[in-house]
Formats: sequence, structure tokens, C-alpha cells
Amino acid sequence: MASLPLCHRDDIPEGAARGFLPLPDAPRRVIVVRRGTRLDAYMDACPHYTGGTPMAWRRDAYLNGEGTHLACHAHGALFDIDTGACVSGPCLGRKLTRVALTEDQAGYLSVPAHVAGRAAREE
Repeated sequence: MASLPLCHRDDIPEGAARGFLPLPDAPRRVIVVRRGTRLDAYMDACPHYTGGTPMAWRRDAYLNGEGTHLACHAHGALFDIDTGACVSGPCLGRKLTRVALTEDQAGYLSVPAHVAGRAAREE
């Protein structure tokens, strides 16, 4: 399966989340969250509306104030970082679309090529 380079693991500081475009013309960013050695990735699309709404109110502002959840600042929804499940807000029962990450020996992260055109919402 073809993959797209996204970033280096060191591009995401400990306890932070950053958004990356898998291709310059991709419709959505991929959010990568780093906690310790764990990296989780999701499409930057709140499932509250069909098609998804970008979640950050400014570049890379994906976490709530405490840094404990991914947050949709447009709707006030909070999402569990480990599962992507909505735990508070208007999209309870839905979740973010998880993105598979691969890491090479040098620490570079890639995502599957289909992510560049992927639908914004997971059903």
C-alpha cells in the first residue's frame, strides 16, 4: 500500500497535538497527538456536522486547556485521545476518524495514501 510522508516524530512535542497536510491540496489535515512514546492520529474533522468541521480555532490548537482531550473549538466537543470517542458535546456516540501511522527507523511518520482524499467523518 502506498504511503505519504507526514512529519518526523520530533515535530510533535511531548503532550502536544499538531496538524499536517498529507498532500498540499488535501482537503483535511491529519492531527497527530504525542504522549510519551505513544502517537495517535485522527482526521481534523469534528463529526458533529456531515463533512466534518476543522477542530482547531488556530493552527495546532487541538487540545483542551488542560491538554487531556482533543477539542472541537467550534462546537465545544471533547474527544478521548486514545479512542477518538466523543465524551462531551453535541456529537456523543460518534468518534473521530482514526488514521493509521507508520514510523520508519529514522522516526519519520507516514499515513496511507488514501488519507489525502478520505471522507471527513467516520460512521
